[in-house]
Amino acid sequence: MRHLFTTKNFREGFVDMLPACVGLVPFGVVCGVGAAAAGADWIAALGMALFIFSGAAQILAVQLYAANAPVAIIVLTCFVLGLRFLMYSAAMAPYMRRLPVNWQRGLAFLLTDQAFAASVRRFSATHDPRRGAGLHFLGSGIALWGMWVTTNMTGYFAGNSIPASWSLDFAVPLCFIALVAPLFRSVPSVVAALCAGVAVFALAGLPMRLNLIAAGLIGIVAGTLVDLAGERWKAR
Repeated sequence: MRHLFTTKNFREGFVDMLPACVGLVPFGVVCGVGAAAAGADWIAALGMALFIFSGAAQILAVQLYAANAPVAIIVLTCFVLGLRFLMYSAAMAPYMRRLPVNWQRGLAFLLTDQAFAASVRRFSATHDPRRGAGLHFLGSGIALWGMWVTTNMTGYFAGNSIPASWSLDFAVPLCFIALVAPLFRSVPSVVAALCAGVAVFALAGLPMRLNLIAAGLIGIVAGTLVDLAGERWKAR
């Protein structure tokens, strides 16, 4: 494994991703602070950073954890949030097919928005061999993953160093709001958010926090219907 980390393509991928790593710092710190505010221990915070490796999914997982939601609900919710990676995987599949199966699985774990944007260009370059592009992808992913874990743990220990009297309970929902608020740029997205918000409270009596899942589905349906109605209106 050591010889892979010393190759030219790996180093290039690692260095190319350093500017994106800087942009990850505030998000990683926020996730770590959120985990501390939710009462997670350092092992749980480290585990989320290592294995979930997703800002939006981690913030939502922490919020559900703080609300004592069942593990199955947390896993299912994070799964739904990660469905966008199916599109990334489909775009990468033709290039990854020629790589060994172990490479495919390892690189799939490191697939992020930033790594996809950088690596798909490298794979599509006709002059770049598949193995070289794979090493570039590996370098990019390792850089992002390492920075993500480091900033998460920095935020976690910083959050735990703040006196309990400061009451950081608000940090978890505030972090999640900060992540999703920029997405409200269209009428369908606003309608989806409003419908989901109303449904969460209206269905609060459901067991096992199923109101969260039901509200999400209601929001998706509402936003889709509004989007379809808008398309039909434009087609007139």
